[in-house]
Amino acid sequence: MAAEHPTVFAPVTFSKYSKRVLLKTVLDCSDGGLGFVDQKLVIGGWVKSSKEVFREAVVPADASVRTAGDALPPRAKDVSCIEILQSRIPIVRSLLRMLYGNDLHAGEKLETSVHKPPPPLPSTTFLVVNDGSCVASLQVVVESSLHHPGQLMPTGTCILVEGILKRTPAPGKHLVRLEVEKILHVGKVEQEKYPLTQKKLPMDLLRKFSYFRPRTTTVASVMRVRNALTFATHTFFQNHGFLYVQLPTITTTDSEGFSEKFHVTTRAGKSEDKKIEPTEDKETDGVSLETVKAAAVEKRNIVKELERSESNREALAAAVQDLKKTNELALQLEARGKQKLKLKKDKVHVSETFFPQETYLTVSGQLHLETYACALGNVYSCGPRFRADRIESAKHAAEMWMVEVEIAFAELEDVINCADDLVKFLSKWVLEHCLDDMKFVQKRIDKTSIHRLESTITSSFERVSYTAAIEILDKATDQKSQRLKRLKFGAALTDDHLSYLADAIFKKPVIVYNYPKETKPFNVRLNDDGKTVAAFDVVLPKGGVVISGSQKEERLDVLLTRMKEMGLPREQYEWYLEIQRHGTVKHSGFSLAFDRFVLFTTGLTDIKDVIPFPRSLGKVSH
Repeated sequence: MAAEHPTVFAPVTFSKYSKRVLLKTVLDCSDGGLGFVDQKLVIGGWVKSSKEVFREAVVPADASVRTAGDALPPRAKDVSCIEILQSRIPIVRSLLRMLYGNDLHAGEKLETSVHKPPPPLPSTTFLVVNDGSCVASLQVVVESSLHHPGQLMPTGTCILVEGILKRTPAPGKHLVRLEVEKILHVGKVEQEKYPLTQKKLPMDLLRKFSYFRPRTTTVASVMRVRNALTFATHTFFQNHGFLYVQLPTITTTDSEGFSEKFHVTTRAGKSEDKKIEPTEDKETDGVSLETVKAAAVEKRNIVKELERSESNREALAAAVQDLKKTNELALQLEARGKQKLKLKKDKVHVSETFFPQETYLTVSGQLHLETYACALGNVYSCGPRFRADRIESAKHAAEMWMVEVEIAFAELEDVINCADDLVKFLSKWVLEHCLDDMKFVQKRIDKTSIHRLESTITSSFERVSYTAAIEILDKATDQKSQRLKRLKFGAALTDDHLSYLADAIFKKPVIVYNYPKETKPFNVRLNDDGKTVAAFDVVLPKGGVVISGSQKEERLDVLLTRMKEMGLPREQYEWYLEIQRHGTVKHSGFSLAFDRFVLFTTGLTDIKDVIPFPRSLGKVSH
């Protein structure tokens, strides 16, 4: 006779710092947690749903069991309606005493038998609890003798309990359940004020409760996917020999040369009258820097139109000269700091500025990262970047996280290959490490999400030049293309144009490269044709542009010329020019819009739903 093998239980691994078992440890096992059956566990989490089941009161042991032929027990003494009301409703009894005193019926004392309310029936509470570690929830069973059910059942209640894990008697959604022996903690909820008592709140409404929304299954899954992508990003670069560099949030430099920036200032002094007047200058007749810059933009557009028409060379030359003078005026105003405000000394008291020059929240850390690439080789950084663009867009927020990369001794093709590999690595990592979350995303958010990631991994990214992209868009005749503006060389490709290429034309990821120099930052390397620069964008189906990159200009004379063309103040970038003067090298890099990649992965439509605490135009409540 074969020897019986003892049951082998899965070892219980407690969270080191909270002495509880994460539900992921139990429920993410291939057997659904059956390996932990009959073991004592401590779990904590938040109630997602609940149900109370009542049991019949226990019949006393000496009570006789009647059969059909047994005589009925004697009837209770007849009582009047007023006696019933008195015994059941205390306020009625009080009113009667006020009216009649103790003698209610012409001096006859009313005999009333006041009965105590029966004790509540014993019950069993079934709670569905989730602790945020995984999609799956655990059924928790609590007897009413341990704790009042009314305090455990509200959605959002936090509990910490100890009990024995058991097989569910009738396996269905839950294979196992925790039968509670001890209540260790109950975090109550004010049901009237708690916003998540309703089921399936729309995402736009959830944004008003950013501090509560991670308790929803959807946002929790998105955050776990975001966490996995963060870890995967560091893993990719660490595995390929990159060094991680922390970059400043406060900077004096506009990395692109034409960005809308957040100004950083501090005022420690108090003022009773804060009347502010702009400084005027006799040479500029009080013209503001903003006015001159606006005029420069308008005149630059006129020059572009004349260049395209090629019809009036004299008008073009005059427009170019006019633009040059306007840019020179803007440089004078900026150099003198005429955009700063002068405060009246007799009315305003302001402490000395914290920094000796104007500072901003960084738009990009690319310039700073280049300096480290020219010393350490391959470097990358992750952090928040800030843009003060006054636009409402589903793919833009004022604060967005970027992954920035810079590679020394690399040209455009090298960095394109790196970006291609990174996108595929991240897509594969999510499917391998967050499959349960992605299955939930596929079921509740986007049915094509998993297929889209699988396609990204196996696809050969289409590589097309800007010039070829313009020609393809011009030849498109389908209905979607009719809504797109027809472009000529020199015009910027919008997100809609680029998304159309990936979604409708190629139906796979697309890399567009060699853009007109006017559409890219000053430090992108000028190509031999003198018209285009070595820049590229990675465009994903349903994701749009997630990566923008370029080979940087290492030739000092060309860089200075580009800065002059764009009207950039040289003194602001003098520190950056130093790396081109001393030991320069060809180097290339890119920026991954991390939040947009999370949006692409999950299939959500608004970037504010993948950022824990989003900041956008007019919205910064927490």
